[in-house]
Amino acid sequence: MGTPLVEKKSAQNVPEEDPRLIVEDITYPGETGDILAHFARPKGDVKLPGIVVIHENRGLVPHIEDVARRVALEGFLAIAPDALSPLGGTPKDLEQAPSLIQKLDNQQTTKNFLAAVKYLKTHPQSTGKVGCTGFCWGGGMANQVAVNSPDVEAVVPFYGRQPAPEEVPKIKASILLHYASLDERINQGIPAYEAALKEASKDYKIFMYEGAGHAFFNDTGPRYHAEAAKLAWERTIAFFKQKLKT
Repeated sequence: MGTPLVEKKSAQNVPEEDPRLIVEDITYPGETGDILAHFARPKGDVKLPGIVVIHENRGLVPHIEDVARRVALEGFLAIAPDALSPLGGTPKDLEQAPSLIQKLDNQQTTKNFLAAVKYLKTHPQSTGKVGCTGFCWGGGMANQVAVNSPDVEAVVPFYGRQPAPEEVPKIKASILLHYASLDERINQGIPAYEAALKEASKDYKIFMYEGAGHAFFNDTGPRYHAEAAKLAWERTIAFFKQKLKT
């Protein structure tokens, strides 16, 4: 049984002009210079935890900006950096983005996302607690943030490439992993990752979504799986609230 195909939706579930939010495009200092980012937070001056949202290999598209706004509506500071900032930002022709992503230096790119963690940790409206989530390519990068940042406390990679098993002991964060049953390539890395997480006594959970394929969360794409996406999102927000707000 294949992945249910659905009509593509608009990228906006939460419009930029939502009256409950302050939404702006910003830059923050990264390893390679100024990093472009979409930043959303609830109105008011209550201190809140922060969440870094990492895009797929198409760059910082409207869908990911929308995900950041959804996160903000749940009571977080949300920043969605553009990994392609060193190359001028996400191109208007999104078909060019995957080849540009491949040109990025992996270590520098990871450090640019670690700088986003620092930006949220030190933001005047922040409680100092920071989480991270990412999708596809961004899921793999979220795993790298978990390995390389002592400051991130909760990480939720969606169908992301796993870190090397020998890197897993460096993880300080609690981990929630979402995978799709039809995503054979990515799923090959699960057994070694889980074994390393167990051996290092890390706090983690793994969920497998039956009948869903890679990129099932993206409600603007052809592999969107509404049921899996809804459940994964509910689990993600509950996890962040548990780990960052209590």
